Amino acid sequence: MLLLRSNHLLLPHAARLLARRASPLPRAAAAAPRLRPLRMSTSNSSASASSPAAPSPTPVATVPKSRIPFCPACGSPTKLAVPDGDEKMRAVCSSCGRVHYENPKMVVGCLVEHDNKVLLCRRKIEPAYGLWTLPAGYLEVGESAAEGASRETLEEACADVEIVSPFAQLDIPLIGQSYIIFRAKMKSPNFSPGAESLECALFALDDIPFDSLAFSSIIVTLRMYIEDVKSGNIKFHYCTINKRIGAGPSDLRSFDIDNHLAV
Repeated sequence: MLLLRSNHLLLPHAARLLARRASPLPRAAAAAPRLRPLRMSTSNSSASASSPAAPSPTPVATVPKSRIPFCPACGSPTKLAVPDGDEKMRAVCSSCGRVHYENPKMVVGCLVEHDNKVLLCRRKIEPAYGLWTLPAGYLEVGESAAEGASRETLEEACADVEIVSPFAQLDIPLIGQSYIIFRAKMKSPNFSPGAESLECALFALDDIPFDSLAFSSIIVTLRMYIEDVKSGNIKFHYCTINKRIGAGPSDLRSFDIDNHLAV
């Protein structure tokens, strides 16, 4: 009761103080100061709304690494540098100073024709295990491209072939490979899977399993061959296969064809 009376006695005095101030705010606005503002980080709170945003930090440049980490001549570590008179980064030996170059790999193979069919091998090794391909592989030192293509066909399909003519050269710059594919015919109708093949088979052109082919180079080669056979004029082809970074080797949408020449 005493408290109530004390408050009652203070009401006239409080009314006079309120009268000297501005008219009271609406209830919603008066309640606003009770809300706590969101806390900002120190760096953001110091900048005004009109101040320009702080620049983003400069991304750290990726330092390229050599695929030749050690000098084949003396075994010392290499470093990437631009040699005098050159314009590209090379693997340079930190000890003897020799410059080592990374060159594309040559892949050779055969498009074997027999009774209007082509010979394909189903791979027993990675990459592309279980997918179909033309018999092909890396060219060895000391053999010609035609000799290497015949050897790969013998190793993968146990087929002894005779080279007819070069059919296609396909460059794949992104992965550093260049393909040379030869048309060939079997000396005898005998073939069987080699050590790197699960099976081998002759396919009519309409039955080629394009959804199960191993590599972009094989897809392109067989498409060009089918077009030539249908037109009645088999040509020699050259093109560049531009693979998209990160795409799988057999992804049908992972590459584009450029600079196609047919003669």
